[in-house]
Amino acid sequence: MHLFPLRVHYLVSDIFFFITYSIVRYRRKVVEANLTNSFPEKSQIERNRIAKGFYHHLCDTAIETLYFDRMSAIKGKSVVKYLNPELPDSYLGKGRQVIVILGHYNNWEWFCNWPLYTKYRFYPIYKKLKSNVFESFYLNLRSRFGAIPLERSDTYRRLMDDHQKGIPSTSAFLFDQTPRIYEIQHWVRFLNQDTPVILGAEKVARKVNGVVLFARSTKISRGNYEVEFKLVTDTASGCPKFEITEKCLQLLENQIVDQPQFWLWSHKRWKHKRENVANSG
Repeated sequence: MHLFPLRVHYLVSDIFFFITYSIVRYRRKVVEANLTNSFPEKSQIERNRIAKGFYHHLCDTAIETLYFDRMSAIKGKSVVKYLNPELPDSYLGKGRQVIVILGHYNNWEWFCNWPLYTKYRFYPIYKKLKSNVFESFYLNLRSRFGAIPLERSDTYRRLMDDHQKGIPSTSAFLFDQTPRIYEIQHWVRFLNQDTPVILGAEKVARKVNGVVLFARSTKISRGNYEVEFKLVTDTASGCPKFEITEKCLQLLENQIVDQPQFWLWSHKRWKHKRENVANSG
C-alpha cells in the first residue's frame, strides 16, 4: 500500500469512514454526548455535521499515521509546515528549554516531523502503552525523523538534566488527556464543562524555567497541515500556579470552537465528575 500516493490511501479512508460511522458506530454515544454538552447552543443538525466531519477526519488520521511510517524526509517535511519555526529556535539558540503544548487536534502524530525543521533535540512526551507491539510501532514512528520519544515518567529527570547541562531541547506535551482520579489537582471550565486537567507540563516548565509555546494547527486539506507557535510565557517559573495550564486550555478551546471536527471527540474526556471526585475524597 505504501507504493501508492497518499491520495489513493484516502479512498481507503472513505471506506473506513462508512464502516466506522454507519456500521460499527464506533463510540457514537460518547461523541454525541460530548458534542451535546460542549455545544448546547448548536442544533442537532449542526452537531451531526460536526460528528460526521470528525469521523471522516479520524479515519484520515489513522491512514496518515500508517503512511508516515514509510514517508520520505522530503514528503515528511511538506505534510506539516511550521509558519514561525524561528520563534522556538530563537530561544533554543540561547540554550533554553522549550515546552510545546498541544491537544489531540488534527494529526498530532505527524508533528513528529519537527526535527526536519530544527537542529535541536526534540522530545515527544508519551505514556507507555500496555501492548508491546503497539509500543514498539509508535516509538519507531515517532522517532522516524530524529525525534527522541520520552516516556512521561522520565520527563522531569531528562529535562532537568538537560537544563543543568545547558542543552536546549523542545518537548511536546499532549495536555488534554484525562487524568487518573488520584492525579486530579485542578479543575477548569473547558467547553462548557467542569474539566479536570493534568498539570505535568506546567510543573516541568516551572521547574526548568522553560519557554512555553502553544502549537495551533490548521488542516489546510487532506494530508496538509500548518502549525503556528503562540508564546504563552518565556519565564515559566514566574507564572502563578495554574496560569500556564489555563492559558493553554483557552487557546485549545478557541481552536476547537473554530473547527470542532478536528478534535478527538471519541475520547472519554469527562468521565470524572467534579462532585463525584469531591465525594470520593
